[in-house]
Amino acid sequence: QVQLVESVGGLVQSGGSLRLSCAASGRIFSINVASWYRQAPGKQRDVVAVITSGGSSNYADAVKGRFTISRDNDKNTVYLQMNSLKPEETAVYYCRFTVLGTDYWGQGTQVTVSS
Repeated sequence: QVQLVESVGGLVQSGGSLRLSCAASGRIFSINVASWYRQAPGKQRDVVAVITSGGSSNYADAVKGRFTISRDNDKNTVYLQMNSLKPEETAVYYCRFTVLGTDYWGQGTQVTVSS
């Protein structure tokens, strides 16, 4: 089993920045994929960014140039640095680790961007 614990989100003004973290514990193997998703009220959960254990990353078009996903493999922790946040990015943000084909999700953390 894998357990994921996300940092607390928060309230930030439009144009502001926030950094989320997600710490994994349990049967984490060296090869895994970590990602961040978000879900706004009444909408589906969408992928925001993905990073492999080797450090390769991909981003949703909406966040390219503003968000940065990174990871510390020694700490089994993945981060999401979010800059220039917009009100429409208010959502619950979830981290996900895929280990040996099995997905594990964090509990979700609320990010609210005020206009």
